[in-house]
Amino acid sequence: MILINLLPHREEKRRLRKQAFYIGLGLSAVAGLVLVALWYAVQQQMISSQQARNEFLKSEITKLDEQIKDVSTLKEEIEALKARQKAVEDLQTDRNLPVHLLNELVRQTPEGIFLKQIRQDGDSVMVSGVAQTNERVSEFLRHTAYNSQWLERPELQEIKAASVTLADSKNPKRLFEFSVKVGLKRPQAAGAAASGASAPASRASAPQVN
Repeated sequence: MILINLLPHREEKRRLRKQAFYIGLGLSAVAGLVLVALWYAVQQQMISSQQARNEFLKSEITKLDEQIKDVSTLKEEIEALKARQKAVEDLQTDRNLPVHLLNELVRQTPEGIFLKQIRQDGDSVMVSGVAQTNERVSEFLRHTAYNSQWLERPELQEIKAASVTLADSKNPKRLFEFSVKVGLKRPQAAGAAASGASAPASRASAPQVN
């Protein structure tokens, strides 16, 4: 017996395909929404974590800024203390400079020179006096330039012939009035020069072994 289906099967298949298409579309939309929700949740979590890290970094930076301020203040205090200490040390060392200056002038002034005036202005000293000859003045310049521990850079300011009457003589003598400007070494520089001069002397005095 032959069975014939007289129902509109084509329309039924078309309806089933549409239904399946809409179901798949709905499932795709739901899956897309789920993915979007998951992505949004992950992004929010990442943003929250980054914000937490940013807040932590800000707090640490604030603490570091405070520490830097403390260190800067401490450095300024240390520099101020060093400056005061150096000022005190300079005052203590400068007290002996006039004594060293007079002793050095006594040692470096050759015979035939009489000093009349010594005037100190900071690290410069103006020395005025009379000499028997020009050679005595030249010798005084050489001594203060090369042999002096406390004097340096002598500069002849003026020299001129003059007739001077000495206390032990009634007749005027022809002498030379001069003025020399010399530099006064600081105690630290003088100590370094003395140690440098003593080193070659000790090497020169050491015995040689053949």
